[in-house]
Amino acid sequence: MPNLTILGSGSYIPGEPVPNEHLARVMDTSAEWIRKRTGIDARHFAEEGTGASDLAVPACRAALEAAKLGPEDVDYILFNTMTPDYLLPGSGTLLGAKLGIPGVPALDLRQQCAAIPFSLQVADGLLAVGAARRILLVGADVHSGFMPWSDWDALHGNGAATPDDFRRATDHRGVSVLFGDGAGALVLGDSERPASKLLAVKVHSDGRLHDALRISAGGFRHRPYLDAGMLERGEHYPTMNGKDLFRAAVQRLPQVVREVCEAASVTLADVDWFIAHQANDRINQSVKESLGVPDEKVPSNIARLGNTSSATIPILLDELMRSGRVHTGQLVCLFALGAGLNWGAALMRL
Repeated sequence: MPNLTILGSGSYIPGEPVPNEHLARVMDTSAEWIRKRTGIDARHFAEEGTGASDLAVPACRAALEAAKLGPEDVDYILFNTMTPDYLLPGSGTLLGAKLGIPGVPALDLRQQCAAIPFSLQVADGLLAVGAARRILLVGADVHSGFMPWSDWDALHGNGAATPDDFRRATDHRGVSVLFGDGAGALVLGDSERPASKLLAVKVHSDGRLHDALRISAGGFRHRPYLDAGMLERGEHYPTMNGKDLFRAAVQRLPQVVREVCEAASVTLADVDWFIAHQANDRINQSVKESLGVPDEKVPSNIARLGNTSSATIPILLDELMRSGRVHTGQLVCLFALGAGLNWGAALMRL
């Protein structure tokens, strides 16, 4: 039976950091207001015309280089994003073409911020049945496309936002201050070390809370699926019930971490690293306290990058692996909750 492991990791962050102070130029907010509620100091935005598949390319090349493999060695792509290049087709096929590997199957998954535990379970199945030997797991998101201001020059200090633009951005600030752009990639395959493996995965979904975070416009319940009225009402921007999401995260994430540890017959104390989705620092602090694990086992990069959705876990994991903090032999728990609701945890021995 093959053992799924991480052969290499990579990440890519576009552009220069955009500090909280810059957001105050286009909406009624302050650096301290954002920091206190989210733990975020800055985020990055891709240039206009850049899609999720574009961000994924350098992340994938870095991961393949770390694995000492080339694109031609990949035989399956798992692409995770909630901000695809197009409504259709999916971004996975575009990535395959840009990497020069047309014909390699590309599966697009839509578990949003909870992407990585779900994708690891899928990758494990593909490896187990012999459908793939080298799998490229990607998380990439370009949230700048749903930012609620239209004057990007004003954001960078070149002029002032119009009153209408400022008001609209302020109306949506609770969501827009959270997100940034980025991509992370993992090359997965069979381990040469018997102890190195995916030990357990536990994932869950609950559509009863689908309206806690969603974009109403652009769905096919409507004819046409997008019209001027939706745009005028701002339905193409995400809406979020922060209280419901916070409550769900602080209840369900500790529970699923305990589930996956129990499934693998390990204790919380056995785990070397808890790699959490970087949605909100207040959520992760609460989860850490609920689990009773020490601060040093729960690393974070949300202050620098904000919430990059499906990319947060692979970006953070890549940073930790390249710094040498996370290394072979350690036990790592990856966990996340995202829109849907979807949530899960995966336990790996590297």
